Amino acid sequence: MKVYQSIQDIKPIKCPVVTLGMFDGAHIGHQSILEQLNTIAQNIDGESVLITFNPHPRMVLQSNCDLKFLTTLQEKEEILRRFDLEHLIIQEFTLDFSQVTSVEFVKNLLIDKIKINTLVIGYDHHFGKNREGNFEQLQILSKEYGFNLIQLEAIEKNDVAVSSTKIRNALNEGNIEYANKALNYNYPLSGKVVHGDKIGRTLGFPTANLEVDPNKLIPKDGVYAVNVFVDDKKYLGLLSIGFRETVTNSREHRVEVNILNFNQDIYGETIKLEFLGRLRDEKKFNSLDELISAMNNDKENAITRFG
Repeated sequence: MKVYQSIQDIKPIKCPVVTLGMFDGAHIGHQSILEQLNTIAQNIDGESVLITFNPHPRMVLQSNCDLKFLTTLQEKEEILRRFDLEHLIIQEFTLDFSQVTSVEFVKNLLIDKIKINTLVIGYDHHFGKNREGNFEQLQILSKEYGFNLIQLEAIEKNDVAVSSTKIRNALNEGNIEYANKALNYNYPLSGKVVHGDKIGRTLGFPTANLEVDPNKLIPKDGVYAVNVFVDDKKYLGLLSIGFRETVTNSREHRVEVNILNFNQDIYGETIKLEFLGRLRDEKKFNSLDELISAMNNDKENAITRFG
């Protein structure tokens, strides 16, 4: 997969078959679009192209936007590489770019710059200034400029159309099972290991305290079973998200992972996690003994279900 940081950086592409969108999470709906994009490209001896935007338009256009994302830009790139996409264009989204009309976008960028052969869009796609561009307008423009236009149907899971918003809602409720099925992979989280107060070590459960991208969606507070990747090796872990009220009066929100069967110094390193399942809610215990007992139960539960 070739990656470009702007549409202006694009090199000549053979019969470009293009789709565009944020693709946050690259969920099964997005994956279906990519699969069909690749098939269409292969059928005409062309190449598949995805145009996405960074940062998310809402981050630029809404001053109070607090939207959290399923994937960081790096995570999205890594996931998209799994689906045989040939070209990824990451277009910077600015206030100036937001003023480009849908007609200008098609004429100046898709036609003049990329020279598209086919445009493939999802069932609810809108684009351009004020999101004025839609399928009906594209039908007119495709005839005017001579490109093929294909609209895909919504992908459903359990009779509900899959969307990034629905997956975010599921994660905010701690519903890892739905999220992983809708993503078709385990929800990822990465963070830099920073120094904490080392209380977990005294309880027999040393934890790595993670510094996470502030724009990344962290699931609902609680305890989760996770896969932990350190130096390309996979370990089972217990991830705690919350305020740790049993052991501290601090209201600092923490993301900490106890990596099972692991004893290395990884301070300063960035590690990757995959959510496997939710074990329980966060709870304030009456004593440290109760907490230790619960953590042992969490460990046994994680090993039984996911070990």
